[in-house]
Amino acid sequence: MIYHLLSLLEDFATRSLGFYAWQEVLFRCIMAALTSLAVAWLLGPKIIRWLMRKKIGDRPEFHHEKLNDLNKEKANTPTMGGLIIIAAVLAGTLLWAKLNNPFIQKAIILVLWFGGIGAVDDWLKLTSQIRQRSRNGLKPWEKLIFQFGGAVLIATFLYFDVEKIPDATRFWLPFYKYGIPITGWLFVIIAILYISATSNAVNLTDGMDGLATGCVAIASMTLVILCYVASESMTRTSTMTWAGYLLLPHIPQSGELSIFFSAILGAAMGFLWFNCHPAQTFMGDVGSLPLGAAMGYGALVTRNEILLLIIGGVFVIELISVILQVLYFKYTGGRRLFRCAPIHHHFHLAGWSEPQVVVRFWLIAAAFATLALATLKIR
Repeated sequence: MIYHLLSLLEDFATRSLGFYAWQEVLFRCIMAALTSLAVAWLLGPKIIRWLMRKKIGDRPEFHHEKLNDLNKEKANTPTMGGLIIIAAVLAGTLLWAKLNNPFIQKAIILVLWFGGIGAVDDWLKLTSQIRQRSRNGLKPWEKLIFQFGGAVLIATFLYFDVEKIPDATRFWLPFYKYGIPITGWLFVIIAILYISATSNAVNLTDGMDGLATGCVAIASMTLVILCYVASESMTRTSTMTWAGYLLLPHIPQSGELSIFFSAILGAAMGFLWFNCHPAQTFMGDVGSLPLGAAMGYGALVTRNEILLLIIGGVFVIELISVILQVLYFKYTGGRRLFRCAPIHHHFHLAGWSEPQVVVRFWLIAAAFATLALATLKIR
């Protein structure tokens, strides 16, 4: 909104005040991050108090007695803190992004859709008014239907936006400078699977104070760079893009998504203020589902689906650990591959303190993000 307001007052802003920075994506990225950070800080205490009045608290009920004992002190900590993140992300994006950009429009819809799914799921699990259906929330198939429904809509309309962009209709691999042509239906299928999978991967990681929040912040910072590189020219007057220089897919207008992911970065940092150990609130599905879906969406727009597996290496490990645990349990007739899955609980039960697990996973996430950025020049 601020961008469009300054656009209407362009003559006054540029000629009278000499203020040109608002036109630059990088400046608006910084402002979006700071705006969402400030909104999270300001709204955080109010939302936490509201959640506590509503008694929306997390009552840990794992299928592991020792893990329940380790988490018993969290019984009265309110969840659904992801409302703070959603409010902050929307504020930073709406104020500083170009709202007529098709990628931004879908990003906003995606956050609202997946946030709505998570909010309903959390509410059914945790409110005292419907305690008879507590802990279950939406059934797995119900949640998947809504996730796939949202992913289908986003994927279909995204394809209509990019079908005439040569690089966007190719599948790109790290270390390889030529994209592989794919059909429209394959593009949509990949998009649906990616958005659904990434939303659930972040949801599984959200099991310790600050764990998912810190990893999301690191992944978002990487996606800010990728979105900017995919679209922007090397200088204001240059026709050479960073994508062309690095032999990456060139997706016009995708640079505006840098502002969206900057808003996520700022919101995550602001939320971490309340979510660090010992947490004052938990993210809940209302935060983890839209954040995960956003990660997948950013990779799809910039055509970095495979690179996202490196960027979000911690999320991938968490998801795989759950899949392996379930398969091994069924195959062996009740034996466990890990002490508990997702794998962060395995290390907690092995004797690591919760802050140790969280910080070490952050370090691994930072290493994965660094490795992903290093591949940009190795083509």
